[in-house]
Amino acid sequence: MAVSTPICDFGWKAPDFALPGTDGRTWTLDGIRGTRGTLIMFICNHCPYVIAVRDRIIRDARDLQALGIGVAAISSNDAAAYPADSFENMQRLAQELALPFPYLYDEDQSVAKAYDAVCTPDFFGFDAGLGLQYRGRLDASRKEAGPPDLRRDLYEAMKQVAETGQGPQEQIPSMGCSIKWKDAA
Repeated sequence: MAVSTPICDFGWKAPDFALPGTDGRTWTLDGIRGTRGTLIMFICNHCPYVIAVRDRIIRDARDLQALGIGVAAISSNDAAAYPADSFENMQRLAQELALPFPYLYDEDQSVAKAYDAVCTPDFFGFDAGLGLQYRGRLDASRKEAGPPDLRRDLYEAMKQVAETGQGPQEQIPSMGCSIKWKDAA
């Protein structure tokens, strides 16, 4: 079942975290933070919405990093129920795709909860002061990648944040698979 993200809560402050990365490092928000903004993405290995646009996520991350935007991706899915999303499989995928950003594991799902992440992919674009400026989609792709000439909504929004400190007032929610939450004990 597809889920959409809520409307951007402009200025909402990014919660800090310390998460293990597929590169063997422990990453914090401050370690990811860019001089002109920060993009935190909730993704996972198995979601068809993410798989359809992985190449675009990588392209946009590289282009945004060149603009001074720090970028990281976080997987928060229950790996016991979805073994494709295990940390070992995250490490394998990060290496296979040569991800240009840290890919972090939120095993206890506390970071996803702190961010109120709802789906994969879910994009949180922050200004240089870590105030939320974008909570929209990558582009108009859905479960299948759209045509190559689609407007790059995430890239254009974060470019605007890098240049002006402000995200676009009009944002189209991201859509994807729900985060796979662990059963409450």
